[in-house]
Amino acid sequence: MPIEDCPFTDFKNGIYRPYLALKIINPHTNKSFKTIGLIDTGADECAVPAFIADELGHNLHAGVPKTITTGSGKASVYRHTTKFEIYHPLSGELLYTIPDTPVDFVYNLPIVLLTIDYPNKFFSIKYP
Repeated sequence: MPIEDCPFTDFKNGIYRPYLALKIINPHTNKSFKTIGLIDTGADECAVPAFIADELGHNLHAGVPKTITTGSGKASVYRHTTKFEIYHPLSGELLYTIPDTPVDFVYNLPIVLLTIDYPNKFFSIKYP
């Protein structure tokens, strides 16, 4: 780390958002899933849609259960260990690998949420 000066992404609708390209990896099976993640400054922890657990070979309900509070209310989640590879949104260059880290898998979540602060039109991820 750090990840610096990544541009916001416009998906052709004129709304710019801070996305990163990701590969989420189950360190126990080495199965992976490529997707994008939205930097969410309001989140306390990273969250991944529940269906991705199956793609990674996790038994969703075998994870550590807990209840979290979201913008839509309370949600039951299951925590599993994953590894993240983070890629630059334009160049595709590998920027950083986050080794074995606990992540919440959440039902009815449409996109991966990554937690961090960001400045205007660019974002940086740094250790505090």
